[in-house]
Amino acid sequence: MSPRPRKVSDEEIFAATYRAMTRLGPGELTLAEIAAEAGVTAGALSQRFGSKRQLLLDLAEGAAASAGDFIRELGTAHRSPLAAIREYAECLAHLAASPSALARNLAYLQIDLADPDFRKHLEIQARATRDGIEALLTAAIAAGELARSTDARALARTVDVMLSGSLMTYATYRDGTAVKWLRDNCDMVLAPYLRKKKRK
Repeated sequence: MSPRPRKVSDEEIFAATYRAMTRLGPGELTLAEIAAEAGVTAGALSQRFGSKRQLLLDLAEGAAASAGDFIRELGTAHRSPLAAIREYAECLAHLAASPSALARNLAYLQIDLADPDFRKHLEIQARATRDGIEALLTAAIAAGELARSTDARALARTVDVMLSGSLMTYATYRDGTAVKWLRDNCDMVLAPYLRKKKRK
């Protein structure tokens, strides 16, 4: 007799977990809350993943593995590599959709930084993201959007650090929307490297 098929895939569980995390901080997030979001029982999640910690570790591992793909997809979706970078900035800004949302995300980040098992995945994700930004900047140089003298690797580091820092400074100033704050900061960092158009 063949085993009963799973009614909900791991990908659906991970998506439900992420949705629950956007509503609940680490102390509020339980297997029961995730199960309710996914439409399964907490017992089913416990049987499949063992614990909330293991479920979150599996989610972190998946996010780390797909980080590079996400940046590449943005590059494919835009004819302009710089437009893809600006959209990435906009996506990152959604972490600060509200002060409470940013506070929740920072609480999860604290776990990622303090727990070696989570930090391992965080570093992989961060490096893949920076590599993706560098690839987009390299493409922008080739496309004539940025000056040929631009050091793509150095600028990728600057953009990466600027975007992370922009989330923190937006939390302090709360000037306008997070999307505008990050996009404006992104444009200011890129401005000195834009290729100057020759006057006719």
